[in-house]
Formats: sequence, structure tokens, C-alpha cells
Amino acid sequence: MGVFDEIKTGVEQAIEYERGALKAKKTTLSISPIDCFSANEIKEIRNHTGLTQVLFAKYMGVSVKTVEAWEAGRNHPEGAACRLLAITKADPLFPQKSGIVTR
Repeated sequence: MGVFDEIKTGVEQAIEYERGALKAKKTTLSISPIDCFSANEIKEIRNHTGLTQVLFAKYMGVSVKTVEAWEAGRNHPEGAACRLLAITKADPLFPQKSGIVTR
């Protein structure tokens, strides 16, 4: 099917949908809950990446003091930091694979 035919089909489907003769396709997504990490888990994740606290802080986009506080249990990561920790826990090579950390 050529580009013109694909566009024509799309326009025809849009007209049918507008007339109520065609139901729209619907995709339902769900978001998994954000994981929480203990001080020991954060240190373990960092150690599995082979990164120092300084490099891990740069990778996470936070200060070294923040990583120190996480690993000491004085503070806890939230939101996007927890998502990145979960990804990194699942794949300790993610920092390099993603290109965020280069050697």
C-alpha cells in the first residue's frame, strides 16, 4: 500500500469514526508504583554499577551530599530518582548502556 492509499484509508476511517460508524481503538496503560529503597539497597545498587559516590551522584543528577544522605539513611530518594534507581537495580550496566556514563 502506497503513502497516498494509507492517507486515504486514514481519512476514510476518521470520517467513519466521526459519523459514529467506527469505534476508535483504545489502549489502556497502567503505571507501576514507585519503589522505595533503603540505605543499604541504594549503596548496593551503586556498588553493582561500579561507580563511586561522586560518579553515582552525577549519574543520578544529585549532589554527592544527597547520595551520602541516602546511603546513611538520613534522607530518601523520591519520584524520578526512585524510578532511575529501579532501572539501575534491574540492570547495573544501564548507566553505560544508556550513554549517561561513558568510559
